[in-house]
Amino acid sequence: MSKEFKLIEKVIDGENISPVLPDHIKNYLIDIDGTICDDIPNEEPERMAFAKVYPEALETLNRWYNQGHVITFFTSRLEKHRKVTEKWLNDHGFKYHGLLMDKPRGGNYHWIDNHIVRATRYDGKFTDLIEKTVKIQVFE
Repeated sequence: MSKEFKLIEKVIDGENISPVLPDHIKNYLIDIDGTICDDIPNEEPERMAFAKVYPEALETLNRWYNQGHVITFFTSRLEKHRKVTEKWLNDHGFKYHGLLMDKPRGGNYHWIDNHIVRATRYDGKFTDLIEKTVKIQVFE
């Protein structure tokens, strides 16, 4: 699926740098298995087509999409599972901009980037996000 969004061009010290989204638009990377549907391991791909959707995830993600946010699914499913995954997403009505396959497995993710990164762990309840003060690791 596709929906247009406007990137802001950036120049620092006369040099072009990577463009950014406006502050009011979020760039969501959403896991699939165990986050928007049943947690299905790559070793059981025959179950992927029949995964049970989490209705709260569908409702929340489609609302965020409709609000203009960027939705990209980022999954540990293998590239060979792309067709079944896209079909499942489309059959269940998920609105999204992209699908990234082959995310490393195992959790304990540490994402290092030159852009702001905010991480939210899904723990069984998919709702709008709230702000909390938490302890994080940063470079010294």
